[in-house]
Formats: sequence, C-alpha cells, structure tokens
Amino acid sequence: MLAVAVWLLALPTSWVAATATVPEPVPRWERPAPISAEAQRRRQRPRYRGQTAPTPERIKEIQAALARAGFYQREPNGKWDDYSKEAMLKFQQANGLKPTGKLDALSLQKLGLGSEIAGVAPPRPPAEASSSNEKKNDTPE
Repeated sequence: MLAVAVWLLALPTSWVAATATVPEPVPRWERPAPISAEAQRRRQRPRYRGQTAPTPERIKEIQAALARAGFYQREPNGKWDDYSKEAMLKFQQANGLKPTGKLDALSLQKLGLGSEIAGVAPPRPPAEASSSNEKKNDTPE
C-alpha cells in the first residue's frame, strides 16, 4: 500500500496538468452545424442588395427630362425633393402609369431615359460584350 502512494506522488506534473485541462466533449445537439465551402464564399463576398439610389447626375438628367415634358418647373439640382416627386407623380398620371411619384423603369422609359425593354424582359448584355464575341468568332484561325 505504501508503494502505491509513493508511485502516485511521483507522477510528472506535466502529465497531471495536461489531464486537468482537457475540455469536456460538447454534446452533438449543442455543436454548430458545419458550414459548406459555398456558404463560406458567400459570406466573404459583398452581397448585392438590390437597386442603389441614383446619382445626383442621374437625378439632374431625370429632372431635365421632366422639365422638357413640362412637369418640372425648377432648375435641375440633382436632389430628389418634393418638387421632383410631385413632377413625377403628374407625369405618371398624364401617361397612364401608376401614380406613385417614385422612380421606376416604366416611368424612365416613358421619359426617354430607360431601356426599351424596361419592366418587360430581363436586361440584355452590353453591346460591347456581344460585338467583341462576334469579332472573335469571325476571325479565322
């Protein structure tokens, strides 16, 4: 019996310290779910959150178009203020659009500032990209 007690006292302290710091296993239901590589990539790149606000230059362009149509009576200033909203609302009413006073694709199309397929079909690729592909295909190899 004395030999066992002496042997326990002679254990190296590094072994005792190592066994004392072992964490207890986490139950399976408390572990976080593993994240797939695709989910990690999505977290890293910035997400597109929809349409952004128009720049002051674009707003000036819209205000100028509304002024040419006779709905905006002020100097274009690049700020979408109450006068701009009121002008857009009147323009939408006069052109059979839903009168919201907000910028939308169909209103811009009616003003001559939007795409001919605005609100009808998905956007087309830029003309430069399609013409450069055609040049590549026409080049003899």
